This record gives sequence, structure tokens and C-alpha cells, in this order.
Amino acid sequence: MRLATRENGKPDGELVVISADGSRCLAAAPQLPSLLAAMEDWKAAEPTLAMLAQRLEQGEGETLDPVQLLAPMPRTWQWLDGSAFQNHADLMQIALGHDPIENDKPLMYQGMSHRFLGPTEDVPLPSTDHGIDFEGEFGVIVDHVPMGTTPAEAMKHIKLIVQINDWSLRTIAPVEMKTGFGWVQAKPACSMAPFAITPEHLGAGWKDGRVCLDLEIDWNGKWFGRANGREMSVGFHDLVAHAAYTRDLAAGTIIGSGTVSNANYAEVGSSCISEVRAIEMIRDKGPASTSFMTYGDKVRMEGRGVDGNSPFGAIEQQVVDGSAR
Repeated sequence: MRLATRENGKPDGELVVISADGSRCLAAAPQLPSLLAAMEDWKAAEPTLAMLAQRLEQGEGETLDPVQLLAPMPRTWQWLDGSAFQNHADLMQIALGHDPIENDKPLMYQGMSHRFLGPTEDVPLPSTDHGIDFEGEFGVIVDHVPMGTTPAEAMKHIKLIVQINDWSLRTIAPVEMKTGFGWVQAKPACSMAPFAITPEHLGAGWKDGRVCLDLEIDWNGKWFGRANGREMSVGFHDLVAHAAYTRDLAAGTIIGSGTVSNANYAEVGSSCISEVRAIEMIRDKGPASTSFMTYGDKVRMEGRGVDGNSPFGAIEQQVVDGSAR
């Protein structure tokens, strides 16, 4: 099942169910006005959404206008991002000369959740001096997760999977990290691909709590990377359990994988500029040669299965000057 959110003038948009070929949709309102509303009672919402999906496969529905699509969940109660690809962590640690983090728990921070950019929205940022970077990753949306949920129990709370661009401002991040209080300015609003999908929709692409798809990325029309999500050092179920160790997770909480990264990066490329710069620093034993983004730069991200299908649709965005806002 594929879900999306259509612009309707309201902050949470209008929840729609998408046909398998991505060409048609049916609105879930009035019973389910938004995806956040559906997540808050997923047990009751899922049969209604499944019925709409069945009607779409029988030929019903209106033509989908991709231009009207927002992020599948334009805002929610909580956004937690992990760093679950050890290869990425190792490259950054070596390049920057940091000591390894001695911790047997997953890395995770809490970011901005009141705004997620849609798949084709311009990305306004205040300065090109901030080290503008994209970060391609996958994420999950959960229903209510009780405190103390185990990784095995957490699997059943993962209801939807999404594709995310976690925008980062790299020159601000180290300054904020030194305070010991975490990121605020370094992490502006993330973006999402247009479709949220159920784990069953991925088939073999969902295994051991991991999204086993290539994340194809182009920067300014040039190939950048196609790292696969299967190399997470811990699965999404582990990240969910980690987040719920001392508190409940509200229904609609989104948890990210962190930058998708593979050990054979020389072949498959990377999912963020910072990792490419780290590779250059290690290889050349000196400064990085690749610059961060500037106004007018465009990035495209699209998760693809082995058969070439695109379950999440694509993120296609341009960075613009937001200093006057």
C-alpha cells in the first residue's frame, strides 16, 4: 500500500491512497483526513486504507497530480535520526581525526519535526557559508510504542517506510556539537519523497528491519551515488527500541537510518557530500577538493529495487537563497 499527502490549504494536507502504478489516487477523508490522524489509530485506519487501495486496483480513482503532493507527513510529534551505517561513521571519524565513540548503543539525535519539505519544494537556506549538504536516508513511521519495547516487539510497530533527505549545515554542526547540547541550527527541515509505503509493499526489499534498496542520487544532473540500505549495522527495530527505552513513542514518530553508506563506496558512491570530502581527505592526505552546495544547486534522490521499481518516488529539489525570509 502506498500513501501520500495532497495540498489542501491545511497544515497536515489531505491523505490519499495511491494506485500501484502511481497514476491514480483516492482521498481517505472524511474518515481519515491526514496521515498523522491515521497513525494515531492505525489499527482502525488500516482496513479503510486497504479498502481504498483495492478500489484503486479495480480501476477507480482520480488522476494523481504529482505537483500537489507534500511530504507524506508534513509535520509530526517527533523526528529522531539515527546513524546506523558504520562505514559512514568510520570514514568521518578517520578523516576528522576524532576518537572512535565507545558505545554499544545506537547513535541518535532529536531533530525538527514540525515541518517536512515536500519532494519538489525549493529549499531556502540563509547562507552558502554554512556548508550546505544533503543526506540521503530511509526512515520508518511507527504507531504508539510503549516504553521498554524490545527490538523483536518493535518490528510490529513499524507501519510505514519513507525516503528522506536530511539537510545538514556542516560548518555549524561542529560548533553546536562542542556545546554538548546537540544540533539546532545545523539541522533545518528535512525533505521526504512523495510516497509512504507499508513494509509489505517492499517485499524482498524489506529484510531484517532494513530497506534493501539502492538510493540513487544525482547532484546537478551528475551521478553521485547508489548506496544500498542493507548495510545498516543495526536495523530499524533496534533504533525504535533504543528510542523507546525510557519513554513511550507517540504514534506518528519518524525514525531515520542516518546517511546510507556502503563499504564498497569506491564503486557505489556516497549519499552525502561530507562523506565524499572525508574520502578525499583520507585518500589525498590533505584538504577535501569537493565543495558543498550553493544556491541553484539541485539534488535528486530515488530508492530503487532490483527490478528498477521506484516505491517511494523521487525527491527533486533546488537550494535557494532564504536570507530575505
